[in-house]
Amino acid sequence: MPDPLSPFRNSLLPVGVRSLAPHANPVVCVLAGRGGSLRLEQDEMRVEGEMLLVRPGIVHAVTLPARGADVLYLSGLVFPFETPLAQPLMRGLGYLTQDALGGGKDAIDALRARLAARADTLPAVMAAVEAIYADPMRRMPQTELAQRLSLERTQALRCFKAATGQAFREFKLWSALQHAAEQMRDGALVRTAAMDAGFADTAHLSRAFRRLFGLTPSAAIAGLDLTPPAGRALRTATLM
Repeated sequence: MPDPLSPFRNSLLPVGVRSLAPHANPVVCVLAGRGGSLRLEQDEMRVEGEMLLVRPGIVHAVTLPARGADVLYLSGLVFPFETPLAQPLMRGLGYLTQDALGGGKDAIDALRARLAARADTLPAVMAAVEAIYADPMRRMPQTELAQRLSLERTQALRCFKAATGQAFREFKLWSALQHAAEQMRDGALVRTAAMDAGFADTAHLSRAFRRLFGLTPSAAIAGLDLTPPAGRALRTATLM
């Protein structure tokens, strides 16, 4: 059953471009083409399909259909397949994923539960995750994490990565990017979103955004105006 107390955030991003620059998504994500197949490429490896579950941490480029795609980022999940780059989603799992792309929390929780491969995590780690989400500008120091987990610093960092799937520093950056994206969704200027999320300036935010999303903040904002494709009740106004 889905865990209603899980603190991890899910990010739903409509994308209106034809391609994503080489990037390594920081967490497990679903890529769903709008009206056609999409293609992921990494060196000599290629995976195609209308709906793909993408392994995190692997630099890849993406070619999208003419109407773009929808991307659902699922923080805190372990990639549940053996495939090195991406796994096509079909049949029952595909239908469940399609429901999740509608933006409903219950459907996303059900998808997370179906894909989950990690045992329950320590409450202290989850409390630290919630604190990072609550104040992305602050960038919680490693010493505080160690205190919260009652562990030596190196042990605390290892424990955090085992529980979240991301290194402590990477998780803080990803949280800040999610916060900035939410601010821009609500109409904030890029420079305001950058400051509120703890980035040094607009250029700093843009570099991080492109490295992890494969597109610029301005391209992401433009994608929010996409009309939902037929048969998918996607709430394009909801990025977070």
